[in-house]
Amino acid sequence: MRFIGRTGAKHLFAGLFSLWLFVPQIRAEIKLPHFLSSHMVLQRGQPIRIWGWSDIDSQLQIRFDQEEKTVMVDGEGRWSITFLPKLAGGPFTLNIAGTDILELTDIWIGDVWVASGQSNMQWPVRQTPYEEIDSSWLNQAPLRLLTVQIGSDYVRQDDIQGGEWVSLSEEHIADFSAVAYHFSRFLQKDLHIPIGIINSSLGATAVETWMSNESLAEFAQFRPEILPVIERNKSVAQLDADFAENKDAWEDKMYLTGPGIEGKWYRPETDISSWTDIQVPGFWEDQGLQNWDGAVWYRKQFDLPQGAEHQDSILLQLSQIDDYDITWVNGIKIGETYGRHNHRNYWIPSHLLKERDNVLVIRAFDIGGRGGFSTNAFWMSGMIRGTWKMRPGLQIDTTAFTTLPTVNLTPFSSPGVLFNANIAPLTQLPVTGIIWYQGESNADRAEEYRKLFPALIHDWRKEWKNSNLPFLFVQLANYKAESDRPEPSEWAELREAQTMALALPSTGMAVTIDIGEAGDIHPRNKVDVGLRLALAAENIVYHQDVPWHGPEIDRVEFVDGKALVYYASDGGTPVVTDKYGYIRGFALSGPDRVFHWAKAEMVGDHLEVFSRQVDTPVALRYAWSDNPGPLNLTNEQALPALPFRTDTWPGTTTGKEFNAKAPRF
Repeated sequence: MRFIGRTGAKHLFAGLFSLWLFVPQIRAEIKLPHFLSSHMVLQRGQPIRIWGWSDIDSQLQIRFDQEEKTVMVDGEGRWSITFLPKLAGGPFTLNIAGTDILELTDIWIGDVWVASGQSNMQWPVRQTPYEEIDSSWLNQAPLRLLTVQIGSDYVRQDDIQGGEWVSLSEEHIADFSAVAYHFSRFLQKDLHIPIGIINSSLGATAVETWMSNESLAEFAQFRPEILPVIERNKSVAQLDADFAENKDAWEDKMYLTGPGIEGKWYRPETDISSWTDIQVPGFWEDQGLQNWDGAVWYRKQFDLPQGAEHQDSILLQLSQIDDYDITWVNGIKIGETYGRHNHRNYWIPSHLLKERDNVLVIRAFDIGGRGGFSTNAFWMSGMIRGTWKMRPGLQIDTTAFTTLPTVNLTPFSSPGVLFNANIAPLTQLPVTGIIWYQGESNADRAEEYRKLFPALIHDWRKEWKNSNLPFLFVQLANYKAESDRPEPSEWAELREAQTMALALPSTGMAVTIDIGEAGDIHPRNKVDVGLRLALAAENIVYHQDVPWHGPEIDRVEFVDGKALVYYASDGGTPVVTDKYGYIRGFALSGPDRVFHWAKAEMVGDHLEVFSRQVDTPVALRYAWSDNPGPLNLTNEQALPALPFRTDTWPGTTTGKEFNAKAPRF
């Protein structure tokens, strides 16, 4: 590993740049992508590309290590320069001189990994139990972290919304993805090279949010939504600007009319004696107001939440409203949103609130289909749920009502929006590989996941221009209450879909069927998740001879009323952790397709599985449930055996696909 004295380098470059400042043609303000910053790790063995934005037609002087180059900014304000590949090492300094002098320090050359997925990848170290960090390692280890500030967009972006590389500290580690941190620390300690880990994840997100528009267009179920987005080719910022330009005229003519607006029903003194009850969340068509498009006014009183008197403002979370809303508190407008998928989060200044009997009024406006509040109360403030007063206002003819194109998305389920904002920018960086933990939000469409997940892997490999980009992922852990009998399971079907992705080259799966929690979708043991991903990386990517997964089925034979299970040798020798030798988790079925729990034991080089309730078994399943409970079949390294089934019978998610018209959250 090579170390360069930073103090001496600063003195050298300070003198050099002071001369550059007097060169008349250099008048440039310099901007870099957020992910090019001090403390970054750049991929070893790859050309080192540095790029950014500056004044049109200006000139920049750039120095990295011993290389110095000059670059001209093009007519769009962009510039790019490439340095020779380097071996692992550091720290290095990057200097860029225009009008500004920009210096990036503590730069390392090593292996860069991207971590992505939903909440179990996002889950921070501070919310998990973990061993005390070795302070000497903390201060010296070349491991660097970057958390992407998550954004959403309809078209691919050049830069992430925010985030920067940070060095190791207890504070930085505490807020970082636990899975990504433990994965990267195991790698760094075992490989002794600089490791950079980029966490780009968001809880509750479906796989399609992380796929590119182009890959989604290959699927018929996404085309009604994604093809107009591709054809329009406008970003969130562009749509917002277009809407703002035409908003006033449109509102005066089409939207801000009718008895509620004219009668100022948002005022606290409004007579509501004729208003009727309605439940929130819910759609008004389900509560007696049929065939109504247009405005419906909601009103509710609330008291100041406990502790709010000490805050400058309180957050009001309305979740989603179909399609538009304007919201008032005590007669003062606090927010408005257009688009049924957008989440409404409004801050109420405390000076607008009273201790008791605050009046909250919402004008919900439907432009077609069902109207009202989404049926998922998870995202709502507690005071929103329950009984409100309601009165219909302006009714519209949807065939004559003109709408304006507007931003209408949710980051959790709108196809493509997370890829565009949070992955597409990163594809400009060479990386070693991907780690992925996602699937919970697609469990109800597990059969569809069989195609979507491999499509995402192909998609990302195409975007990174690496057809064999290593892609390692976590199979869903055990979750929910144990079942009394074998029964259909969305989570088991999702795990099967994940396993099918192993047919792709350079993939690996960390099995976690043994370390979940029945009562928590976010199991706290992220250390073993990170370790199992690291073992997969060391074997698949770094070609080390280390066991990285447990016993994996080779074949099953049905003989004399029993199922004989043979395991492949690469998963290690099956070990039964039960003093009586009985193996838990198996179920057998006959031709009637009714499964019964089965007994299993090790006999020589295979398992024998049988059930007195199944005379002629034709199908075998292992760990096939949301939560199969404690399992006791592992290899010698205590890595769990992979769940499986031998049948291909239709499951509980068969035929279920993304529906652009369905409510989403």
